[in-house]
Amino acid sequence: MKSSTLDKLIWVFIYGGLLCVGLGVSVGHSDDALGWKVVICGLMTAAIGALLVYVRSRTNDKT
Repeated sequence: MKSSTLDKLIWVFIYGGLLCVGLGVSVGHSDDALGWKVVICGLMTAAIGALLVYVRSRTNDKT
């Protein structure tokens, strides 16, 4: 995978996950169970982004 593609995926996962966390907190005011589910999904998505940051730091760029 090209490093530019990996960089784009990192930002999408991190910002998408944090957006879902905010949405989950907002939804949690009206429906507690659904809010927690959305927050947990958002945290897992942001964690995937953090894992991709680690993967990106370990790749060897030939450029």
